[in-house]
Amino acid sequence: MLSLVTHRLTGYVNPCVGSSVARFCTSRARMAKSKFEYVRIFETDDTCLRNCYIVVRLDGRNFHKFAEQHKFAKPNDDRALGLMTRSARSVMEELEDIVLAYGQSDEFSFVFKRTSNWFKRRASKLMTHVASQFSSSYVFYWKDHFGEEPLLYPPGFDGRVVLYPSNRNLRDYVSWRQADCHINNLYNTVFWTLVQRGGLTTVQAEESLKPYILMGQLERETGKERESERGGCAGNDLSQICTQPPCIRHQP
Repeated sequence: MLSLVTHRLTGYVNPCVGSSVARFCTSRARMAKSKFEYVRIFETDDTCLRNCYIVVRLDGRNFHKFAEQHKFAKPNDDRALGLMTRSARSVMEELEDIVLAYGQSDEFSFVFKRTSNWFKRRASKLMTHVASQFSSSYVFYWKDHFGEEPLLYPPGFDGRVVLYPSNRNLRDYVSWRQADCHINNLYNTVFWTLVQRGGLTTVQAEESLKPYILMGQLERETGKERESERGGCAGNDLSQICTQPPCIRHQP
């Protein structure tokens, strides 16, 4: 192959080299229909059902450790949340059939429209493309959000694909993720307020909140007695990106 390129640069193609390439291409064509092609029957058909919304949800792999080693602010780091949002925008710019993206903490959900035929609706193709685009964007835009803070090692994100056949199912899915975000953010905010402002250890803070979690009264009680006891309502100190997680959509 190197000889062929050299001859082309001088305006002459050695016929011997050309015939060798022809024989090589013919061999490749025969190999494509060889006796070994039967191995394709082991591939799984993962085509997504038609007329369903395709949701790809990504989750950070071992992000608790990642956040600790990169010294993320607690309970929320606006830099990290901003980077997640920028990475999600990159995915949506690449795949125009994504109509909605919703994120919280170290996860992001991407909703493909019902009529999407990207990658012939193959779940594995959709999931891996979204995950790889998101992961590479996270690394690419790191400095835009963290400045000179070094990225110690590349992050990883796992993904899953779920199909939702109706508008109500999709709405309930997003509502579920929003409720999960609210509960987790509420707990983490109160937990770290007890540690950072109340002087408790992490073990003491966890034990202090257990009765309220078991009684299902965390939301009602923590906004009143718990925070007033420890000095300050942490909810008022949250930035907008924490109280209103990013929801990105394509304009029609």
